[in-house]
Amino acid sequence: MIFGTLKLIVWMAGVAVIAYFALPYVGYRVNLDYWQERKAACEERLQTCQRDLIKTGIEGAKEKCDFRCVDAKSLIEKIKK
Repeated sequence: MIFGTLKLIVWMAGVAVIAYFALPYVGYRVNLDYWQERKAACEERLQTCQRDLIKTGIEGAKEKCDFRCVDAKSLIEKIKK
């Protein structure tokens, strides 16, 4: 069980490293600044949801709050020429 988990982690790390170095050859790059750029927007969204939760309760927060702050399309972006 542990061996299988370690093997999976090593394979995933290997694929990530290969993808990181192969992406520039096909015209893409990994946006390493994405987390710093999105942090403020996500924190603001969380503050708004906290206020809604206090005012309207759980049902109001469920209707208005969108906790999906990560946009997968922005993590890997096309290199502009």
